[in-house]
Formats: sequence, structure tokens, C-alpha cells
Amino acid sequence: MSTVTEIIEAVKRLDERQKGEFLQKLADVDFDDAWDRQIESDAASNALDKMYEQLTGGHREKNARPLDDFLDDPKLS
Repeated sequence: MSTVTEIIEAVKRLDERQKGEFLQKLADVDFDDAWDRQIESDAASNALDKMYEQLTGGHREKNARPLDDFLDDPKLS
């Protein structure tokens, strides 16, 4: 089973007890590892350094931007 569609179809075929067990185990899964991998990737690519420099550079130049403006900047995506 490798696709979301296949997984969903397999879950549909489970009896009620098995569905309940599956849902309980799914609720126990720690999905924070995806967040951790993204932070590690951003750190490795210097993306965090670039954001930090942009944030602190404006402060040193007395040309600071509100954080929300900075975070919404499409150039940083």
C-alpha cells in the first residue's frame, strides 16, 4: 500500500472493531517529525539565516518592517 487512495480503500474494508483500532493508533501517531524535517531542511539550505539577516538588518538600519509584513512576503517562499 503506497498511495492515500489505497490506504483509504483498505480502511473502508475493515470491520468496525478494526476501524476503531486503526483510528486509535492513527491518533497516537506523532506527526511532528514532518515539522522537524522541514526545520532541518531550512537550516541546511541557509533559509533561516537569510530570514534572520533580513529581520535583524532592518533593525540595524532603523528601517524595520512589521513581522507580519515580513512573513507574508512572497519573495521568502
